[in-house]
Amino acid sequence: METSTPRRAPAADAAAASSYVSMSPSPSHTPRSSTKAKRTLNNGAAIVASSPSPSPSLAKGGGGGGGVNIQVLLRCRPLSKEELSINTPVVITCNEQRREVSAAQNIANKQIDRTFVFDKVFGPKSKQQDVFNHAVVPLVGEVLDGYNCTIFAYGQTGTGKTYTMEGGGGKTQDGELPSDAGVIPRAVKRIFDILEEQSAEYSMKVSFLELYNEELTDLLAPEESKFSDDKSKKPMALMEDGKGGVFVRGLEEEVVSSASEIYKILERGSGKRKTAETFLNKQSSRSHSIFSITIHIKECTPEGEEMIKCGKLNLVDLAGSENISRSGARDGRAREAGEINKSLLTLGRVINTLVEHSGHIPYRDSKLTRLLRDSLGGKTKTCIIATIAPSVHCLDETLSTLDYAHRAKNIKNKPEVNQKMMKSALIKDLYFEMDRLKQELYAAREKNGIYIPGEQYLANEAEKKAMSEKLDRLELCLESKDKQLDELQGLYDSQKVLSADLSDKLQTLQKRMQETECAIAVLEDKYMQANNTVKEKEYLIENLLKTEKVLVDEAHTLRTELENTTDDLSGLFSKLERKGTIEDANKNIVGHFHSQLTQDMNILHRNISTSVSQQESQLKVLEEEMQSFITSKGKVAGGLQNQVREMKESFSSRIAELHGFANELNLKSRSSSEKLNAQVSAHTSDLEDCLKGLLADADQLLIGLQNGLSQQEESLTTLVEQQHEGLTRNVERTKSISATTMNFFRTIDAHALELKRILEESQASHQKQLLQLQTKFEVCAADEEKYLMEKVSGLLAESNARKKNMVRDDISSLAKTASERSNSLQTETTKFHDFTSSMNSLRLDRGIWETVRPIIAASQTQLGDLQRSHHEKTLGISGNANRSLGDEYKVDEPTCSTPTRRQINIPSSQSIEGLVTPLEDLVKSFRDSRTPSKLVTGNAKRLDLATEMERVPLTTIN
Repeated sequence: METSTPRRAPAADAAAASSYVSMSPSPSHTPRSSTKAKRTLNNGAAIVASSPSPSPSLAKGGGGGGGVNIQVLLRCRPLSKEELSINTPVVITCNEQRREVSAAQNIANKQIDRTFVFDKVFGPKSKQQDVFNHAVVPLVGEVLDGYNCTIFAYGQTGTGKTYTMEGGGGKTQDGELPSDAGVIPRAVKRIFDILEEQSAEYSMKVSFLELYNEELTDLLAPEESKFSDDKSKKPMALMEDGKGGVFVRGLEEEVVSSASEIYKILERGSGKRKTAETFLNKQSSRSHSIFSITIHIKECTPEGEEMIKCGKLNLVDLAGSENISRSGARDGRAREAGEINKSLLTLGRVINTLVEHSGHIPYRDSKLTRLLRDSLGGKTKTCIIATIAPSVHCLDETLSTLDYAHRAKNIKNKPEVNQKMMKSALIKDLYFEMDRLKQELYAAREKNGIYIPGEQYLANEAEKKAMSEKLDRLELCLESKDKQLDELQGLYDSQKVLSADLSDKLQTLQKRMQETECAIAVLEDKYMQANNTVKEKEYLIENLLKTEKVLVDEAHTLRTELENTTDDLSGLFSKLERKGTIEDANKNIVGHFHSQLTQDMNILHRNISTSVSQQESQLKVLEEEMQSFITSKGKVAGGLQNQVREMKESFSSRIAELHGFANELNLKSRSSSEKLNAQVSAHTSDLEDCLKGLLADADQLLIGLQNGLSQQEESLTTLVEQQHEGLTRNVERTKSISATTMNFFRTIDAHALELKRILEESQASHQKQLLQLQTKFEVCAADEEKYLMEKVSGLLAESNARKKNMVRDDISSLAKTASERSNSLQTETTKFHDFTSSMNSLRLDRGIWETVRPIIAASQTQLGDLQRSHHEKTLGISGNANRSLGDEYKVDEPTCSTPTRRQINIPSSQSIEGLVTPLEDLVKSFRDSRTPSKLVTGNAKRLDLATEMERVPLTTIN
């Protein structure tokens, strides 16, 4: 039993996940009971739920195409609460757009980033729906098209494999899945949605298998004892079907017709799985689980023949690899971890072998790899979901998972669609299966020591006997092969001895031949050296002759070049003389330019100074005129102030006059009333006898007239008081305006208009009241005249005439007086408006002066600045001109370094020809200076020298 987790265990876990994904969905699952429910088709036919593996037709694939790589997806979980609380560093970076995962690794104090590319990458913020859409939705369509597909999750414990496959454990409500639902429930719902949308006739069955400590258990098997502590998980046998595939004998399959039934089956099977709490995961799965969905769909061919299409989806949740030292596993948990790591390690070896295309693939080293044999490099479409943790504590396991998942991408499967079979053939196979199951059930009930039918037992015995005979034949063949191997081994030994003797003789002959070759090589070397020496000398002489000829040619060429150079030097000296003349002229020109520039600058400075002085004088004149203008305007303003005071006094006198006029009008009204009363009394005494009957009416009329006069008097008094109050308010407002001049100018027009309006209204009201009084009095008089016409017509006519005349005179006098007062007020108002206009003009003049004064000051300042600027610029121009013409402009001064004209000695052609020595003379002098003995000695020395020289090209021959 393993007590520690291998270093490559996470990778083995990933390999196990990959191998599990590629598991063939067609292992035969023998139903334990023949009483399962049936799905009734629309035409009345029934398909009994059974595994497609017993049928030979379902085991065959459709048209096989080229290899398809296993699809590998990677999902990184977010940090847990415990990791966040201790601020665990994050070393994993996910780039979902580029489908890359980067792991930061610290090696020898250097950070090295490793990057892995997968088919799809899901970061910590990814959702269950995203994983389902990319990993499961395409495979669901393939399953419904008749393919076998496998999806499994692999990774270290606590990285979210079970959460990805099964979800967070939320309950479905009204057929809607919770947001944390995993791949399995979403795949089930997707399958049923598509089948219902297509209105297809189908049959579906599911199985749930667990691999725990290398023992297979059916999670859907019924419990045989209510008090079982093992949750009734019976170990099952893994069998081979004789065609390279494997199946689990006695695996329970349940027929389902809705997604809710599958959810219940999942919940029931998940509750039976082995789980335990470790330091890394509070609910760690201690076993591998395989949930398989098999679908039979009926199709009709164009000829009307009914065909059955079969597809299978395997959803695998692998147990996570773990490090026992970090997970805290002890005793039984340590044994569980060892078995898990062992199976995952085997799976990793299978993946490596498939990627490297090795000959032997160790499928049989683990039951997990045996189950996944057809999925790894087989006929199944496979998808691996690798899960990792981002924290630095899990870096080693994470890197191992990434390595194995990345290698699993290179595994190629050859998926084939399951062959469609006729409905009649499927029914026939199902009948055979039912008969076989009935016979097994009958034999089990008999309990006579044989729990299978006799025919099957005999068939098994015959197969065993045939296998035994085959084994004997293979053993005999092995013995004959061993004998042949021994004979060949003896022959090989004898040939080996003979070969050794021949090798010794060959080495001796090769050694002698090498010695002879060395002697020959030495002689050949000496001869070649002597010959080469002679040839070298001849070659040297020949080259010397050629060199001498070339030197003569070069000498003639140099003479020609020297003559040309002499001509160039003569031209150069002439050019230098011309340049000196030009420089002298330049100096004169520059001096003249400097004097002219100075004169122009002085003229410019005088002009600018004159202009500035003229502008200053003009500004002073303008300032004096503005000052006189302001003084005259001040005088006018003083006169206007006097006029304002006079207007105040005038308004006061006018108000007093209006008050006196009102009093006078009141007195006149009273005197008129008294006269009228006196006249009425006089007439009353004369007419006392004849008007006694009318006395009461006359008294009432007089009382009414007296009341009307009283009301008129009161209204006039009120009018006078209103006018007095209005004028008083105007006086007060005038005083406040004189105190605040600016406010007076803004409000004086409104007050004047208001005064005019009040006067006009009072005049109109007065005239209206007088007209009303006149009209009322005339009406009363007319009534009285009409009433007393018969009796006192003469008296009343006279009285009425006097009354009318008196009232008309008073009214005319009052209207005339009011008209005069109104004209006077209008005149005063017109004067007031003129005064207001004058004040506005003065205010505008003062504003203009306030505006002009800073402009004048600014202009003076600008003129001063302009004068200073012109002066500074003039000085700057003069300085620049002096610097440029006097300092910077440099005349080419003599440096005494220019070569002077000198005589060049050119060798003549005769002297050059004299340098050449004829070859015949050289040979004769050489022969005369050397004696024959010296020549012989020289030749021997030359031969010895040639012998001593190192001849590299000839040494390679030895």
